[in-house]
Amino acid sequence: MTEFTNNQKNKFPNQFLTGLLLFIILAIIGFMLFLTEAIIAFYWFSGIFFGYVIQRSRFCFVAAFRDPSLTGSTALARGVLITLGLSSIFFTLIKYSSFMTSGFIPGQTYIQPIGFNTITGGLLFGIGMVIAGGCASGMLMRIGEGFQIHLITLIFFFIGTLLGNTHLNWWKSHLIFLQEGVFLPDYFGWFWGLCLQLILIGLLYLFALRWEDKQQL
Repeated sequence: MTEFTNNQKNKFPNQFLTGLLLFIILAIIGFMLFLTEAIIAFYWFSGIFFGYVIQRSRFCFVAAFRDPSLTGSTALARGVLITLGLSSIFFTLIKYSSFMTSGFIPGQTYIQPIGFNTITGGLLFGIGMVIAGGCASGMLMRIGEGFQIHLITLIFFFIGTLLGNTHLNWWKSHLIFLQEGVFLPDYFGWFWGLCLQLILIGLLYLFALRWEDKQQL
């Protein structure tokens, strides 16, 4: 145990210097991007920031769905629900402000019909990310930590994405749609649509808390 601790202490200076050098390189690249185009630099630093948050929080959608049944912990599941709640509020503000100024709702064209394509895609992606041991964000985070096995997952992630995009029209024309896309403000208005979504998220959050308490008894 003492030898292991000493080895860790010996590695720490090298890790710190490597991390500091990498940070300087990333900052220089970001500054060069800023001189070229500010929005690209914003994307660059935003990606670094979100990557740091994901790594420190161990945020992963697979764990959010897997942990409640395997370990009884719903911490990550509740984190996902909080993220969905906050993003719902801010995206509603963005969409509503755009709607009031221009009559155009950004992103509404991406609301797809619900059908067997949804079920098929959910099952394939769900099974795949459990076998791979992580979702897209978790996979990228672990690659950054040095888990080289996830490079294989990344390769097939790209292959699957290309295949899916290539055959997208076939899926659209051969699958039965059960329901047109649902945009809550069309049915309940902006305020009540947001309230309904937040209420559902809140109920799921309470259910997650009760589930965790029950598993720990």
